[in-house]
Amino acid sequence: MFEREKDKLVQFQKLLKYDFKNEDLLRQALTTPKMGNESGRSHYDILETLGDPVLKLILSLKLYNEKEISPKILTRKKQKIENDNTLSVIADKFFDLEKFIFKARDQNINGTNILADILEALCGALYIDSEFDILLVENKIVDIFYDDCETLVKNSTIFQKSKLLEYLQKKYRQIPNVIIKHEKSGPDHDLMWIAKNPQIPNLNVKLPLDLKSKACRSKKEAEQDLYLKILNHLKQKKNVS
Repeated sequence: MFEREKDKLVQFQKLLKYDFKNEDLLRQALTTPKMGNESGRSHYDILETLGDPVLKLILSLKLYNEKEISPKILTRKKQKIENDNTLSVIADKFFDLEKFIFKARDQNINGTNILADILEALCGALYIDSEFDILLVENKIVDIFYDDCETLVKNSTIFQKSKLLEYLQKKYRQIPNVIIKHEKSGPDHDLMWIAKNPQIPNLNVKLPLDLKSKACRSKKEAEQDLYLKILNHLKQKKNVS
């Protein structure tokens, strides 16, 4: 672990192969809101807000340059890359971000969107520091992980609800109403979620009472896991009957 804050900033700039003209921008991008509020210093919120559309534009243009890609595929592929789960994996795998961030002493990073938020904040900080050079952001951030995107998004679960609804609507010719319940456990700073007891009351569909998601760090992640399990159950039941 780095002994001083300055060491983190120096080492991260070496990792990026970029020296910030305004090092305070980098410090701000790496500072969580909780840390910022406790210490009275600037945190990443505003830079994340700016970096989000910068990252989206770069990804859209790179996908567009793949020529034969359709608008639908472009949109879906971009959504899979830019969702918080994928960005968190990228932040950890390609930038080892957790060891560089400035967080509150009791702040838990696991199961949050903090790494994803900081990655977007870094895009914003680089964009400002380079005097709005979007190609530099592409080179220093996006190009580092883009060639591995196919692997990163291959098992993405963000569209499981859409897949389930499409499957049900095609089979039953009705718009399904999927109802699920949620169970949470653990302290507020380290909550775990389970989605369970799925029902589709407006269709003649029976689901196992014990069907539930794995324990997940977010409510949305638990829901997507359950939607996938419902879809797999229905497909398996169809093949057996």
